[in-house]
Amino acid sequence: MKSSVVKLVKQLRAVNNYMDKRLITSRQRRARRQIRVRTKVSGTAKHPRLNVYRSLTGIYAQLINDEKSQTLIAVHSKKIGKGEIGEYKGKEAVAYLVGKELAKQAQEKKIKKVVFDRAGYRYHGRVKALATGAREGGLEF
Repeated sequence: MKSSVVKLVKQLRAVNNYMDKRLITSRQRRARRQIRVRTKVSGTAKHPRLNVYRSLTGIYAQLINDEKSQTLIAVHSKKIGKGEIGEYKGKEAVAYLVGKELAKQAQEKKIKKVVFDRAGYRYHGRVKALATGAREGGLEF
């Protein structure tokens, strides 16, 4: 655990050294948030880390055991059909369904509690919809 935290702190320092304060891009801001969150959040076998990756076209979610550096469950939006779910439409609906599917697979492996890692993304939109789907599917975080 300590070695990964030290590694993340070094990455943060490197990002800070090369950034001009006037020209900070959204990617650089996200990298700083991601490093800050990862220094505090770690998954175990009992409480794995729910990691979210949001691309332009899809969304991915994984349950990770950081002690063994092992991915327990992975779900992505490519296998989920599109549709409308209540208040969600478009990409948010797909993210909600990804969260539901992840929770279903976690229940099969008898995982109930997780630690949420938003990976530097703001808790808003698709990330929030995925978290809501996972909670309604039975995961606690």
